[in-house]
Amino acid sequence: MTHSVELLFDQDSDAAIRREWNALADAGLPSQARHRSPSNRPHVTLLAAGRVDPAADAALWEPARQLPLECVVGAPLVFGRSALTLVRLIVPAAGLLTLHESVGSLCAPYVSDGPFPHLRPGHWTPHVTLCRRLAHTDLPAALALLGADDLPATFAALRRWDGDAKVDTVIA
Repeated sequence: MTHSVELLFDQDSDAAIRREWNALADAGLPSQARHRSPSNRPHVTLLAAGRVDPAADAALWEPARQLPLECVVGAPLVFGRSALTLVRLIVPAAGLLTLHESVGSLCAPYVSDGPFPHLRPGHWTPHVTLCRRLAHTDLPAALALLGADDLPATFAALRRWDGDAKVDTVIA
């Protein structure tokens, strides 16, 4: 399973994104709100790999000191060709890009198989996922449910996700 390092939102930002999750679910559309795991929460993935050694946690305290970090939750984006993934862009401001690069560098010794290529600096599209497996025919309805405006938000913590054990460790 995948292991990752992720940014978590503060309470108000988390609630704003969950409102969009709930609007999709209430309309009978796919939604991240349908995942009932206690670790399921809005997040932005900074690094993902086949395995991230838990020893990386000590190294992650350095970038965690950059938090809280303000951000902008921007326009909806669609990933995929057949079943779609609907996300909202996290506007890639300088502070976020610096944090992303820092996490990748500091975690490199703890990632045995290298980070997934689409998450490396210069290839990363920061985003928060709203739903997966959205049918093409449902895309207009899903987009109509989302807020039209950018959302000011704040990243408040880092976590390391262990996809094998299904455990998240909040760093700060």
